[in-house]
Amino acid sequence: MTELIKSLRLIIDEKAFQEQVDYLTKKLFGSSSERRTDDIPGQQNLFDEAEVEQDLFLLEEQTIIRKHTRKKKAAHEDLFKGLQVEKAVIPLLEEDHVCPVCSMQMVLIGEEYVHRELEFIPATCKVIEYYSQSYGCPSCKDGLGDTEKPVIVKSQVPQALAGKGPASSSAVAWTMYQRYANRLPLYRQKKDWKQYGAQISRTTLANRIIHCSRNYFQPMYDYFHRELLKRSFAMADATRIQVLKEEDRRAQVQSFIWLFRSDEDGRCSFTNNLSENAIRPFAVGRKNWLFSNSVEGDNTSAVVYTMVEITKAHDLNIYGYLKFLLDHQPTKVMTEDQLKELTPWNKKLQSIKNRM
Repeated sequence: MTELIKSLRLIIDEKAFQEQVDYLTKKLFGSSSERRTDDIPGQQNLFDEAEVEQDLFLLEEQTIIRKHTRKKKAAHEDLFKGLQVEKAVIPLLEEDHVCPVCSMQMVLIGEEYVHRELEFIPATCKVIEYYSQSYGCPSCKDGLGDTEKPVIVKSQVPQALAGKGPASSSAVAWTMYQRYANRLPLYRQKKDWKQYGAQISRTTLANRIIHCSRNYFQPMYDYFHRELLKRSFAMADATRIQVLKEEDRRAQVQSFIWLFRSDEDGRCSFTNNLSENAIRPFAVGRKNWLFSNSVEGDNTSAVVYTMVEITKAHDLNIYGYLKFLLDHQPTKVMTEDQLKELTPWNKKLQSIKNRM
């Protein structure tokens, strides 16, 4: 009986050990598609995120240091740095201006800071209609000048951003920011625009992205590529993507999108964390589309993603820089010096640092 018990224990121990080995092997060498969603920071428990993230024992203006509590002195100044501050002074009620002791009229002797609030101002839309003015020469009109035809000069109206449609740099930049930085699909953006009072279809939103990416962002993308090739070292990372219509390839075959980064001084880093962190938004956002229709569509998205990630790398406001590029509309005929003036590392662009 004793020998039987020892044998059973040995079998159980071997089985438990093998299960541990199998588990660790699967974790180490298993397919990345088998990973749980909680392997990605911020992607777990999305529905009840507020409940998960709350901490009732840690107030906003407090930090726990060992076994006692100490208030932060400049926490809000750091959190809201760059935001406009509006001072609101709450006056004393008129009936309280009389001294409750001697009935003497009291005078203002000072003010005291109490608390601050972060106010949200919802986005608003408006339509801008452009008109040109025409000026004519009255002398030439009456046949008194040196020409037989009337002389008319018109003011130059800025060219439309995309065809003859009502797209503006601010509207397209916001669509791109929501789509590629916040991973908000176009069908959800369509609902948002409707809330703002504008009826814009998904097709229209997509057309604007493609047009502006190919005509205005591509020259900057090519410039960044040329600058990258001047570096001695580059860090890179890749993530898979499925393209339905790719020449000489089946739809089931996996393709990859690559991201390259380089340090300012061109030196190589010991880790690839920067590249991995930069490509993670694309990998996470991929859950919203699953596959791409064509290589051209992938290239368009890659170009916009490049603008977003290079903006983040230089700590500029993403929407602000996208709008800046659309306002200046880079072209392929621009010189290297002209394109350099539009780069996010240009010191003149620090005005859009961390603000809209």
